[in-house]
Amino acid sequence: MSGATALDSVKVMSRKRAAAWLIGIAAILLSVCVIGGKVGIVFALLLALMLTGIPVSIALGLTVLMFMYLLTHVPVEAVALKLFSGIEKFEIMAIPLFILAGNFLTHGGVAKRMIKFATSLIGHWHGGLALAGIIACAMFALVCGSSVATVVAIGSIILPAMVKQGYPKRFGAGVIITAGSLGILMLPSIPKVIYAISTNTSIGALFLAGLFPGILLTVMLCTTTWVLAKKNGYPRMRKATWGERAKAFKDSVWGLMLVVIIIGGITKGIFTPTEAAAMSAVYAFIISVFVYKDMPLKKTPEVLKKSASLSAMLLYIITNAVLFSFLMAHENIPQAMADWILAKDLGQAGFLFFTNILLLLAGNVMEPSSIILVMAPILHPAAIRLGIDAVHFGIMIDANMEVGLCHPPVGLNLYVASGISKMSISELTVAVMPWLLTMLVFLVIVTYWPGLSLWLPKAMGLM
Repeated sequence: MSGATALDSVKVMSRKRAAAWLIGIAAILLSVCVIGGKVGIVFALLLALMLTGIPVSIALGLTVLMFMYLLTHVPVEAVALKLFSGIEKFEIMAIPLFILAGNFLTHGGVAKRMIKFATSLIGHWHGGLALAGIIACAMFALVCGSSVATVVAIGSIILPAMVKQGYPKRFGAGVIITAGSLGILMLPSIPKVIYAISTNTSIGALFLAGLFPGILLTVMLCTTTWVLAKKNGYPRMRKATWGERAKAFKDSVWGLMLVVIIIGGITKGIFTPTEAAAMSAVYAFIISVFVYKDMPLKKTPEVLKKSASLSAMLLYIITNAVLFSFLMAHENIPQAMADWILAKDLGQAGFLFFTNILLLLAGNVMEPSSIILVMAPILHPAAIRLGIDAVHFGIMIDANMEVGLCHPPVGLNLYVASGISKMSISELTVAVMPWLLTMLVFLVIVTYWPGLSLWLPKAMGLM
């Protein structure tokens, strides 16, 4: 067979295979429409648009418009009004403010001082620099609220240092990818704000509820790292003196004080979580520019521009998701889904298992904000009717989002780490596996141990 003939046969086979896939997908979507009624039509439309490669935010908006114009009699004015009224909530202001605070902290030298402090504490252990990276990620997560910012701030410093000390690059990347996910579990967290807005849950309670789970995950990731480092004989550092530790703490204390401001302000009723976000942004600006002086004042417009760009992207997703929620409420879909789930008699344990599987699958095709905005209004009513606490349910969803950030095809932490390490996504996917399995064990613990999440907000009087 000639080269041209062989190429033509491959093209024909590819076309046949593509046609078979298209027919199969169309048949599945049509079946969903027929079996699910209006619920099936809504989700079939959404899946069909997402399969074309359209961004999730646009797919949500188009789904709403197509369904309402073709299958309902909702006036156009109601849709336009919902677009504006849906994002008028005061709590939404916390999102751009926490993004701004995170960017100031990233550029202001806070991360490198936290790394130095963590290294002085445990750098002499097996895999000391890797352990210090995890501890530094946890400390940065306490004041940041974004996993991507945590990976950038800590990873860009600690990963080159680990490679220089003789650690395999894959090992260092695996540590940073998973430890960076702590950014959305500890105190302030953008996904927590989005969940709170979607389900009318207390933001302050959610912030505090993530603290103990975050500490537990930090310990578990450190344990996995220590075992692997000891097994492979990875480098240890010189043990720091108490004087060196005191100096490192003194250098990092300005950044760590932000934790005290957030916890103290919210629990004492001095300010709301949204106002805490504003305080964080102002405080981060002051210590970055005037205390540490690592960020020149002239760089402020650039940081503001980056923060505004990311905020606009998230608010655009939220706006379209608000429309989607409006459609679901208008068609009584959350209640219908809750009735269907309860009719299956899964019980609390079965429902939580079902929710975890659903969210882990969703993490393969959507990013955290979109998943929460679509899934939370559907799953939350069923959770409440089964007697599951809304705050515990929110932390469980947050833990699922952490796992989604660390695996392909849309794991944002992987792509950020790829840019820092210059490694391919496939290499990073293999590298991250030991810590990803640890995170799945952690997910089971968080799911079936509600006291881990609920004790602190109850003790602080926020529940």
